[in-house]
Amino acid sequence: MTSAAQRPGSDGTAAAEANESAETATVDPPVQSADVVVVGAGPGGSATAAYLAAHGVDVLLLEKATFPRDKICGDGLTPRAVKELVHLGIDTTGWQRTKGLRILGGGHHFTLDWPDTATFPSYGLVRTRRQLDETLARHAVARGARLQERTSVTDPVTDGRGRVVGVRAKLLDDQGRATGQTQEIRAKVVVAADGVSSRLATAVGRPKREDRVMGVAVRAYYTTPQRDEYLESHLELWTTDEAGNRMLMPGYGWLFPLEDGRTNVGLGILDTSSAFGQTDYRDVMRRWVDGLGDRWQLEHDATAGPIRGAALPMGFNRTPLYADGLLLVGDAGGMVNPFNGEGIDYALEAARVGADIIAQALSRSTDPARERVLASYPKVMKAELGGYFTLGRWFAHAIGNPEVMRLATKYGLPRTTLMRFLLKIMANLPEARGGRVDDRIIHALSSLAPDA
Repeated sequence: MTSAAQRPGSDGTAAAEANESAETATVDPPVQSADVVVVGAGPGGSATAAYLAAHGVDVLLLEKATFPRDKICGDGLTPRAVKELVHLGIDTTGWQRTKGLRILGGGHHFTLDWPDTATFPSYGLVRTRRQLDETLARHAVARGARLQERTSVTDPVTDGRGRVVGVRAKLLDDQGRATGQTQEIRAKVVVAADGVSSRLATAVGRPKREDRVMGVAVRAYYTTPQRDEYLESHLELWTTDEAGNRMLMPGYGWLFPLEDGRTNVGLGILDTSSAFGQTDYRDVMRRWVDGLGDRWQLEHDATAGPIRGAALPMGFNRTPLYADGLLLVGDAGGMVNPFNGEGIDYALEAARVGADIIAQALSRSTDPARERVLASYPKVMKAELGGYFTLGRWFAHAIGNPEVMRLATKYGLPRTTLMRFLLKIMANLPEARGGRVDDRIIHALSSLAPDA
């Protein structure tokens, strides 16, 4: 049979137009697939993808931005986070190491080394999120994960029973603007590592819990000639008013040194404080930095951006951590320590636990068997951290009272044994088994407290 272009009296124009029309017609977005889709390439998402890929799982990691990109964070990594980085196989050569924590408050100045235990390394790290997040994402790719940047996930795809079976996304250009292209990606399991607001968790009816502690942190980068191997924490933020009188402001402050001569400077405040939501935190930070004096000689690094803030979701503030095909990791599940505002170590831990459970579930031959395995994730996470997070929530409510905080800094800081114990419990660094009396006390308190 001859084509239209070959038939006498035809130049093939009609056929060409028909073909062009078919190519340009509006069609549904192409449907892709993976065993697991991970939404968000922060520490928790990238670590989840890396572990899954190492298990032989086909995993697609979606990230809205393009690396390198910044995130609001203190950048400090305690020995608990370092342990998880070692477990993940991250080379931290050249990263800023820290020996411990310097605490200022109540007129006292106290320096503590990180505990020396068999469970955790005796050093911490400081690494900007711009560097850390890209390192972890590239590590996931090296392990075999597929990374897709400039992809903004808009909503989950669900089946007729309400189970999450994928995600819909829009593709962005280099400037972060929508290109008009969309995608639908189907998966056996979807991991929400999409941050404190977690669009996916919210869409399936998992709002933030009002009975959990929330915090707000602001930070910026400053250059300084000061070289330090200790994180510095200020339990009191002093400044002067217009009349020159000393004034105590709400919150706590930190200075975390980087290897490049800069320092991450920030402050945080809990919603248990009466000043929460009624304070210009950026202004408080500027005034506090101005009042630090000559020791640090801080100069704002404008090239790294202005003072910026972010919310800190604490103590499993969004539950359930798994249900109906959607598993939560990191800030999406409120995995921030109420004692100290640290979240990276718990995101990495949840990634390790969650990836192992997902891989085990995918090895099962039936849907009910897979669900039984996946349903164990919340139980495992709460068994590991639930009691400890409850202790942290009680602590956060206690120090929300200014008088309690004043008495604690005045009478607690001068006592070395007490401060070593507090450092160990606030950073969650007890020996895993046996250990000293303080290690056993921490485990006992955590086991007695109800799960968060």
